[in-house]
Amino acid sequence: MILNFRGADIHYSVVGEGDATVLLHGFLESSEIWEEFLPQFSKYGKVITIDLPGHGRSGCIEKVHSMELMAGAVHEVLKTLGVKKANFIGHSMGGYVSLAFLEEHPEMMKDLMLLNSTSQADSEEKKEIRDRSVELVQKNKRAYISMAINNLLSPNNTERFSEEIEELKKRAMKFPTKGISAALKGMKIRTNRTDVLSSFSGNKIIVAGREDPLVNLKDLSNLANRSGCTFITFSGGHLSYIENKRKFIELCISSKK
Repeated sequence: MILNFRGADIHYSVVGEGDATVLLHGFLESSEIWEEFLPQFSKYGKVITIDLPGHGRSGCIEKVHSMELMAGAVHEVLKTLGVKKANFIGHSMGGYVSLAFLEEHPEMMKDLMLLNSTSQADSEEKKEIRDRSVELVQKNKRAYISMAINNLLSPNNTERFSEEIEELKKRAMKFPTKGISAALKGMKIRTNRTDVLSSFSGNKIIVAGREDPLVNLKDLSNLANRSGCTFITFSGGHLSYIENKRKFIELCISSKK
């Protein structure tokens, strides 16, 4: 399905009936990462997947795709579908977008899972890395995508999941360079939404990879304690839905029962 949001085509899909769950992918990913989970998840309700602006088949909107702008696209999809309230599962950048959505539309969120994600803003060091990444992706998109996606797994899983990693790279190469840059710039300027997460009264879970090279495990543990989130750790790195597929499915399904 396609809708127009601020002049860009936003692609999304809907399967199942009942309580809605929105699945939001991360940076350099698309809604395709959720496809193999849909047959099982849709047994327990309606599942909505969305290609965020500049990713997958969705178009670019501005030079900077802020988390608020992406959350606006998600809201437009839910409004089009007539969904009043939904559960959210956001992987990495998808978690940032989920929190931006929560801040703007708290009445529309039932439960929230941050998967390999955080409510905290970028550190100054991370912001500098974002800037260098923008320069690199504009000079050599293939090299940047290869480096960035290779860095998502724990060292022990690099070879084990080499096919999955190559598929992620193949898909990401189809994304427009300006869409990748716009997301990097948007993540760089995102605000700290720990207060938003803390004040949310719905069921909230933070899932972390114990060897995640991008998000510090201790920081996430402290964040979960401060914000009242259930904290769950899996082995592996930043791609828990790949590295711990079975446990991820079990966790999602158990939350529906």
